[in-house]
Amino acid sequence: MASMMLNMTRSCSLRTSWAARFGTRALSTTAQLQAQVQAKSKKTLARPGMKNIVLVEGVRTPFLMSGTTYADLMPHDLARAALLGLLHKTDLPRDAVDYIIYGTVIQEVKTSNIAREAALGAGFSDKIPAHTVTMACISSNQAMTSAAGLIAAGQCDAVVAGGVEFMSDVPIRHSRKMRKTMLSLNKAKTLGQRLSLIGSIRMAHLAPELPAVAEFSTAETMGHSADRLAAAFGVSRVEQDEFALRSHTLAKKAQDAGLLQDIVSFNVPGRDIVSKDNGIRPTSMEQMGKLKPAFVKPHGTVTAANSSFLTDGASAVLIMSEEKAVAMGFKPKAYLRDFVYVSQDPKDQLLLGPTYSTPKVLERAGLSLNDIDVFEFHEAFAGQIMANLKAMDSDWFGQTYMGRKSKVGTPPMEKFNLWGGSLSLGHPFGATGCRLVTTVAHRLQKEGGQYGLVAACAAGGQGHAMVIEAYPQ
Repeated sequence: MASMMLNMTRSCSLRTSWAARFGTRALSTTAQLQAQVQAKSKKTLARPGMKNIVLVEGVRTPFLMSGTTYADLMPHDLARAALLGLLHKTDLPRDAVDYIIYGTVIQEVKTSNIAREAALGAGFSDKIPAHTVTMACISSNQAMTSAAGLIAAGQCDAVVAGGVEFMSDVPIRHSRKMRKTMLSLNKAKTLGQRLSLIGSIRMAHLAPELPAVAEFSTAETMGHSADRLAAAFGVSRVEQDEFALRSHTLAKKAQDAGLLQDIVSFNVPGRDIVSKDNGIRPTSMEQMGKLKPAFVKPHGTVTAANSSFLTDGASAVLIMSEEKAVAMGFKPKAYLRDFVYVSQDPKDQLLLGPTYSTPKVLERAGLSLNDIDVFEFHEAFAGQIMANLKAMDSDWFGQTYMGRKSKVGTPPMEKFNLWGGSLSLGHPFGATGCRLVTTVAHRLQKEGGQYGLVAACAAGGQGHAMVIEAYPQ
């Protein structure tokens, strides 16, 4: 890590400020429908003999800071709300879906297969199978690509994918010694055995095990890792605060302009009707500069203001084969094309998934960075985004760590996360992937682009990227 810090300080700084510059499967389709695809100024990514897989619609509940309006709910309540919103927006018959897949990270033990519980709660047919996946912050990405795989394999024609996270009420466990005692008590057959076990309980046994967003393999929290990564790439506190302010400012602008069309209102039982995200908070550099480091103290650069916040929320998308969508009278929003998953060192490269996944997915699609009209990268931390941009702009990093002849290149900032991102909109771990994909589809429609690229990092040193192509309007 020390050598990387030294070399990145010398080699990886952007030549001008960022504000001024800035598992794999192909998805395609039948010759009959390929002829209907009208490419704009670029080639289409449709491939002979392979199915076109389309995003028909995508929705999400408002993303709220944990401990606020959703605080008294359960995770499946949010997932059910997203599914009902999808049904309402598409008028999809509840028995027209072949499969349902949901992603989540911190599971509620009462609803471990939350996909099934939410589907039943939303009124989907009990004949529709459902399963739940987990892959940290790219869990709903995994749900979507699993859905695409089922369609590409001919197993399904219509799949609902989504994700949910509920940070207002995460499971808190008793200590292991206390758990063992309680389980033994349950098995005790005599009063004497029970009294003996109760007498063995000590005060230390009563201390709970609090959950932490930390790597099991390294015992390091993600925020601490983000701070080290920012230092390794020479990302200053000012750069991080500037990017975070940009995210909040753009999100507020998009919110006020009515561009966040994926949000469906949610009538929270016993509370208000929620119709918008509540974590968007444009402020000033002066106010952000007053905050103390949150993880590496006292000299760290990652703070509450330049980090994504704990969020409650759910998302859902309807994915279909193009043939099925057209036959049912739907007008798809976009084609889901190539995607990749990557994995690297969870200690020093935990959050560099976008750097590794972006060139791989572009290579599979036969595209370059210049071909991409819309970029949507997951913003876990401002320092993580800036570190990825600097890594992508470094010949030394590309050659030393990625085996490339030259750097990946950086996305132009005029195409990058223009409606805000996870720093401002919120980041329900299991739900963000669907938001990213739906946002790309909506931005392509709004901006008249043809290709979009989603990229995200995830715990465990993993990452994901997908190329999305606009559906002809």
